[in-house]
Amino acid sequence: MSQSLWLNNNVLNDLRDFNHVVSQLLEHPENLAWIDLSFNDLTSIDPNLRTPKLEWSSVKGQLRLKEEQESPGTWQVSGSDRTQAHTFCPSDHSALSVWCSCTPSKVLTTFFNLSVLYLHGNSIQRLGEVNKLAVLPRLRSLTLHGNPIEEEKGYRQYVLCTLPRITTFDFSGVTKADRTTAEVWKRLNIKPKKVWIKHNAL
Repeated sequence: MSQSLWLNNNVLNDLRDFNHVVSQLLEHPENLAWIDLSFNDLTSIDPNLRTPKLEWSSVKGQLRLKEEQESPGTWQVSGSDRTQAHTFCPSDHSALSVWCSCTPSKVLTTFFNLSVLYLHGNSIQRLGEVNKLAVLPRLRSLTLHGNPIEEEKGYRQYVLCTLPRITTFDFSGVTKADRTTAEVWKRLNIKPKKVWIKHNAL
């Protein structure tokens, strides 16, 4: 039974159909433990969905996306009691534009048995993308070198304090000294989130 998937050295620039492909290739995709997506053109770790803009068409009597391509994900019409776009209808049947919110798409972060993930040699530009991987309990080996984020100050320390369970990063073993340095860097550079407690008025 295969537990690995190698899609390196391709021209992939997004992962919106990745789960479908995996389900076609593997009998038990939930057991996937090793994914190699190195040397592609991915700009994010999981798809960052744009918020689509919908416009009411009084001629066709329906909502349609103004973008050329429909963004994947679940969306709901705001400013209306109805949540399904195809039933939405303004009372005056006039032209109307509304913004809809998309539910973020999860792809790599749905494989909870994933222990090895290669993403080196891509085009990931935001260091914050690493945060998405924190939900993977078994992730132990990760590569991100060769992405623009490698040039970010504190790149290695940020990854290690965000993903404290990984033991190998960029093909280099994580040492106790690495973890200590990462913790010091975290205390100096990442402010803890403040928790606001609202007290009821007496």
